[in-house]
Amino acid sequence: MKLKKLAAITLSLLMIGSIATGCGKKENKPANTNSKPANTEQKNDKKDSEKKTSDISGSLTASGSSALLPLCQDAADKFKESYPNISVTLNAGGSGTGLKQVADGSVDIGNSDVFAEEKLDAAVAKDLVDHKVCTITMAPIVNNDIASQVKDLTKQQLIDVFTGKIANWKELGGPDEKILLVTRPDSSGTRALFTKYALDGNQESSTASYLETDNSGELLETVKTNKGAIGYVALSYLVNNKDVAPISIDGVAPTLENTYSGEYPVWGYEHMYTKGEPSEAAKAFIDFMMSDDYAQNMEAQGYGVASKMKVDR
Repeated sequence: MKLKKLAAITLSLLMIGSIATGCGKKENKPANTNSKPANTEQKNDKKDSEKKTSDISGSLTASGSSALLPLCQDAADKFKESYPNISVTLNAGGSGTGLKQVADGSVDIGNSDVFAEEKLDAAVAKDLVDHKVCTITMAPIVNNDIASQVKDLTKQQLIDVFTGKIANWKELGGPDEKILLVTRPDSSGTRALFTKYALDGNQESSTASYLETDNSGELLETVKTNKGAIGYVALSYLVNNKDVAPISIDGVAPTLENTYSGEYPVWGYEHMYTKGEPSEAAKAFIDFMMSDDYAQNMEAQGYGVASKMKVDR
């Protein structure tokens, strides 16, 4: 009887051990399913990242360079696709205006064709942060009635035209037509850049026959509608435009390729200045414009990618 009880107890203990062992194996199974939660975490991280981008909200206002305005407008349209909660307001007014407004805090970004130190007092300019978003090429342009006969000028001839020493196109192999200068105001960065690199610092004549316009778009239209007219605009205004014609300087045409190589001399950086470090919205917009993804759009509109320049300035 005692032996039967002992055997029964032993059998019970063995069964309990088997059950315990079986339970232990079952508990280990979840450890083999960890790969799915890990993948889910990665997907969630990606979604969180995308959410952070689209959830950046706010507004920004930029003003200044009319030469940079078309690029900013195009970039703003594409920017909205990734940042729908950021409002972008863009105005022209000239580089000097943009720099003054960003310095006094009335806009978030001041667009300029020239360095801030060229337009502002050093004490004011030192508070601004420069973001060189691209390069810009400035081209002399003429009315089409002139372009049929005059396609190239030496730099000295160009200087003589804008300083009033040459007043008729017949002196340059063109028609017997009075030269009409179409220019920009002193606040214009386009004018400052053209004066520095096309005219070697010589100031435009104030006594020659001339018209002054507020922005590059108006200047182009004025050259188009006035016989004998000559002016200057950014290369971006000449993309797919046959209303006026660019003039080569010393045999070198104003193209992106010639600008990248350093052969064409009239170019500069396009600056987007902020007062101190940019706001989250302004930084997102500036970073977008300078991104590799946007570079192709930039060149398609006649602006240069700064990293492609073989010379510096």
